[in-house]
Amino acid sequence: MNPAELNYQPVATFENYESSRANYKMEKGAPTRQFIAGVVVNLASVALGTCLGWTSPMGPVYSSNDTSVNPLDVIPDTGEKSWIGSLVAMGALIAPFIAGPCAEKFGRKLTLLGSSVFFVVSWVLLLTTSTVGQLLAARLIQGFGVGFVMTVQTMYIGEIASNEYRGALGSLMQLCIVSGILYVYAIGPYVSWAGLQWACLALPVIFAGTFFFMPETPTYYLTKSRRDDAIASLQWLRGKTAEGVQKELEETSASVDEAMKNKAGVMDLFKTKGTTKALIICAGLISFQQLSGINVILFYSQTIFAKTGSTMSPAISTILVGIVQVLASGATPLIVDRLGRKPILLVSAGGMCLAHATMGLYFYMDYIKSDSVDSISWLPIFSLIFFVTVYCIGFGPLPWAVLGEMFPANVKSVASSIVASTCWVLGFLVLQFFSTLDEAVGSHWSFWIFGIMCAIAFAFTLTQVMETKGMSLNEIQEALNR
Repeated sequence: MNPAELNYQPVATFENYESSRANYKMEKGAPTRQFIAGVVVNLASVALGTCLGWTSPMGPVYSSNDTSVNPLDVIPDTGEKSWIGSLVAMGALIAPFIAGPCAEKFGRKLTLLGSSVFFVVSWVLLLTTSTVGQLLAARLIQGFGVGFVMTVQTMYIGEIASNEYRGALGSLMQLCIVSGILYVYAIGPYVSWAGLQWACLALPVIFAGTFFFMPETPTYYLTKSRRDDAIASLQWLRGKTAEGVQKELEETSASVDEAMKNKAGVMDLFKTKGTTKALIICAGLISFQQLSGINVILFYSQTIFAKTGSTMSPAISTILVGIVQVLASGATPLIVDRLGRKPILLVSAGGMCLAHATMGLYFYMDYIKSDSVDSISWLPIFSLIFFVTVYCIGFGPLPWAVLGEMFPANVKSVASSIVASTCWVLGFLVLQFFSTLDEAVGSHWSFWIFGIMCAIAFAFTLTQVMETKGMSLNEIQEALNR
């Protein structure tokens, strides 16, 4: 080999290397795998939804005097029925303070797999129960599973999703929750007590069996200094080579390093303008989600329809509402990254306010024994369908999607625990005292009060919530701190 050739070879190799680097940077990858992971992790949300919708078809069963359908040795009294409805919320408000630290120590994936144990145990208890006490214990354990899923799943989605798909993936949670609700609405009235428990037991088993094969988040691996595992996780999620994920890895690594240097507790949420504002936004959205009255409608929809005296059977009306929930929730992933979070939330809050106003109007007409009640018997069904439509498009999924992207890594688990517990404290109070409120002021004022809360939610969203469409996690933090 002559000297010219010796001099040429290193130059050619360097140029080829630079060309290869340019090609790697241009790698587009594919979103398919992150959507696969997003759908599989949301099977836990389907299981969660069955817990929320369970009381609607099963309430008439455990209230029945017919011992051939009611497995309980005594019929629960009014107070016990309130606890059956609200204990899920109590378990869910306790669980986040355990789930958050578990997600930091053992990983998002393992913690979510652990949530399936709560669901399995609860369905086995319900399958074998003959006492009110065992039923109450099962509902409390379900609440633990609900709290684990709602705390950690938002972290998991926020950490596996790329910027352009984070809104769509984050809003899948609501779609899957209402799918679980529809599952029990559609099956419950037509099978035995044991048949429904078996049908619900299958869902957490399927979730655990499929999610086992999904990756842990790159962010968690980086917090444990497992850089090679983080690269492998990103490669799988993005469909790229190791070189193709380097830029995103470095950005994530920088955020994690900063977070690890500033490991935070509860009080650290109030040390910077950005985290304080994020907490106000997320806690506010979650609070108004619960104060909209959604859980009352989900838990007691069959009872509500029965009170209206509609010619359509309560079971069919409830199934219809469940179908609308699924269809409306399916629209959000398609539009959220196009229209943005804030406009959809505003439309949702305004629509819910209108729906409660018309629902309250019907019950007021019934309260004063108006002759026109029979002519507007369609109004409650129309109002509830409209309510769940605008709720499932906006205030159902988007508060959780916003929670997954608002906080830096060092306070994310603490913030998620606080916000999730806020959700279920209010959920518990609404469910526990709705019957008392309804008896004290009448159904018309119950719905009008929820409507007033939705009007306040509109004002809060308009004045406090910032738009995050298309922004990276770092850009969101910069905007919050400005």
